[in-house]
Amino acid sequence: MANPAPIAYSTAAFRREREADWQAFEQLVQRLESGSIRRLSDDDLLALPRHYRATLSSLSLARSTSLDVALIDYLESLAMRGYFLLYGIRESRSHRFVQFFRTSWPAAVRALWKETLVIALLLVLGVAVSWSLVAHDPEWFHRLVGEDMAQGRVPGASVATLRDTVYGEPKGGGLHIFAASLFTHNSQVSITAYALGFAFGLPSMFLLMYQGLPLGSMMAVFHQAGLGLDFAAWLSIHGTTELYAAILSGAAGLKIGSAFAFPGHRSRMTAAAEAGKATGAVMIGVIIMLLCAGLLEGFGRQLIQSMTLRFAIGGTLLAFWLSYFYIPRNRLAQQAGPA
Repeated sequence: MANPAPIAYSTAAFRREREADWQAFEQLVQRLESGSIRRLSDDDLLALPRHYRATLSSLSLARSTSLDVALIDYLESLAMRGYFLLYGIRESRSHRFVQFFRTSWPAAVRALWKETLVIALLLVLGVAVSWSLVAHDPEWFHRLVGEDMAQGRVPGASVATLRDTVYGEPKGGGLHIFAASLFTHNSQVSITAYALGFAFGLPSMFLLMYQGLPLGSMMAVFHQAGLGLDFAAWLSIHGTTELYAAILSGAAGLKIGSAFAFPGHRSRMTAAAEAGKATGAVMIGVIIMLLCAGLLEGFGRQLIQSMTLRFAIGGTLLAFWLSYFYIPRNRLAQQAGPA
């Protein structure tokens, strides 16, 4: 059985011979990690790669000679920190924030254009089917729209009652409470549509089509009362953002489901994981859109009573989202790609 004393002696001698390089490298690494790169002299910058190579050499020798584990762990940690400082992409939080809005989010949305079109068509189909059903038989309304959502906007309601629902203040608390509840509800629906996408995308498609059923039912009721344009204006001020966000969440879920169903040469889990990573930026943006929609729905559509102004705001927002996502960026932005 080997005597442990020589190993301890070898480790001590190893440290005496090489530790000065490690300490010098660690000091430089700490200065760089603290953001003080401008304080490094030219000699320090020239010494940085030399100390890094010396640390890697020491790590390789320590592993091959089976020195103590604590020393190997220390050298591995130091080498890893140095690697990211020398070869990693170092970007500030503010730069990543700007890059997300400038390139990452729009690029991720453009990559989902096929899935976005499919989900949008399904939503329109849900609206058209429910409108037709309620227009021919008002009893369908109660099967498609819950009482909590209806809030008096039902077939047979007076024109005055229906008008008050699109021009009066919401019931059940102040506007800030109303906006918060709308944001919470819409976020839950969108996240659910995305999270269930792994089931071959079917729940995402059905959920977005289902979202169109109460909308079409409401449109039929207001149209029959001669308030179709009033309802459309009331809806457009926030709906162009909210429905677009819902469509994008469904498209992201469908992307994951498609990758899971047709993985190609990859495993299903790998394909789904890659699709999830690619659509992550879309879902971050969806939450931002829903926050904007919640504020518009909770405050804007109640405080703004002009039908023309409501249409103008909704149309402007729709034009903004379409141009933001689909108009090509300048060459520099495209070369930068997703962050």
